[in-house]
Amino acid sequence: MVNVYTSSVIDASADNVWSRIRDFNGLPKWHPLIADSRIENGQPADRIGCIRHFHLKDGGMIRERLLALSDYDYSCTYEILESPMGVTGYVATLKLTPVTDGARCFAEWSAEFECDAGRERELTESIGNGVFQAGFDALKRSAR
Repeated sequence: MVNVYTSSVIDASADNVWSRIRDFNGLPKWHPLIADSRIENGQPADRIGCIRHFHLKDGGMIRERLLALSDYDYSCTYEILESPMGVTGYVATLKLTPVTDGARCFAEWSAEFECDAGRERELTESIGNGVFQAGFDALKRSAR
């Protein structure tokens, strides 16, 4: 099992950042790698079990299912159903924690998955920096 963990401090309140990331269909509004997104079967974007189908700007397609969503904990958990990354059993959680010293929040994004032997380091780097940190950096820029 491969584990990826990325964390950051964002200079905006947890409420503010959560309002942007809570929408399971809202990735194109804040993540720089996402071209478009839709929720399959017309379901609400906050319904547990809904599936988002999105395209990366490089043309890749990913389908993910929402497993958990908590406005109280500022967290969401999802699994990848289809992707070009070559991972299986991929489950990720994105969570915010309010920082009481100023209007900031601590953001954590983690994932665990299986992959072919020898790809662990490559996937840890591309997911940790290329996806998770890129998303945090975009949220930081939009918080200014």
